[in-house]
Amino acid sequence: MVQTGPRRLEPRRIGLPRIGEDDGLLRVEACGICGSDCEQFDGLLPLRFPLVPGHEPLGIIERIGDRAAGRWGVSAGDRVVVEPILSCGGCRLCRQGKRHLCDWNGKGFRCYSYIPLEVPPGLWGGYAEYMYLAPQSVLRRIDPSVPTELAVLYNPLGAGFRWAIEVGGVGAGSSVVIIGPGQRGLACTIAAAQAGASQIIVAGLAKDASKLELARRYGATHTVDVQRDDLAQIVREATGGAGADVVIEASSYATAPVAESLRLVARGGTVVWAGVKGLKPVPEFVSDRAVLGEVTIRGTLGVTSSAFQSAIGLIEAGRVDLAPLATHRFALAEAETAIRTLKGEIEGEHAICCCLTP
Repeated sequence: MVQTGPRRLEPRRIGLPRIGEDDGLLRVEACGICGSDCEQFDGLLPLRFPLVPGHEPLGIIERIGDRAAGRWGVSAGDRVVVEPILSCGGCRLCRQGKRHLCDWNGKGFRCYSYIPLEVPPGLWGGYAEYMYLAPQSVLRRIDPSVPTELAVLYNPLGAGFRWAIEVGGVGAGSSVVIIGPGQRGLACTIAAAQAGASQIIVAGLAKDASKLELARRYGATHTVDVQRDDLAQIVREATGGAGADVVIEASSYATAPVAESLRLVARGGTVVWAGVKGLKPVPEFVSDRAVLGEVTIRGTLGVTSSAFQSAIGLIEAGRVDLAPLATHRFALAEAETAIRTLKGEIEGEHAICCCLTP
């Protein structure tokens, strides 16, 4: 499927590339869909169309060059997931181990799903039967026995481990507030529970009732409907008046939770801002709350290789029932319906994680 503009997707045939010594070709088994796909679909990202969307692919290596096979440690026929970021490997950020932030020395951010067709060979996204594996790709094997709809959860679960543990520092005995019970918020809940957090408070809206119930199943000690209950009061009661050690703001578009996060965090605690807001300003933002409480504020973009590996380990272990997260599966030709379902535009459908299967 090719995106030709905002809210416009169309099927198109693109020839398969010749594969050399350093690259490969993925036969796509499934591609996950997240909030970034919704923003891309709506035209909110600064992209050049046309392009093939999709940055959460799962598939089988169809063809691979010898040097690529040695570098990636995989072979033709292996089932793999592909990290979305294509990093240069040589810039300041890459040398610091921050390859997920690579901008190719100022030339621009490169990521599967965001590269236009005009850049050969054009197959730069997972909404397709095949996807090109560039030399800069990072691949990870995943157990072929894991069902498709669970294996493709590696990206949202990776975000949970990244945001909650690697960035937020959640560990044994931590108290944590997670604002927004979408796929990433629920993934943070799972990660926090795996890390041994003692208090996990997940907040959402009245329409999120089923997701808040699922958060309880995944380890939340408290769930809060912020349209009915006083979140700040519940956090104070749960933490003995101290506030939460870590607050993760994972809602989409809403700006009020950004300011609210500073009211919920403990002195000396950490706030993680992970939900994008469409570049909107935040009303009633009081920076003095961070200064006077010596609060650490961390923004987070993307998922690190270590977080992806943690997610794959969780999926393969099978100790957590992840099936409730995988609510919808669509054929490739139904890409628009899949995105609109995740966006909540299809009446009667309540999606958490959607995927496309060619």
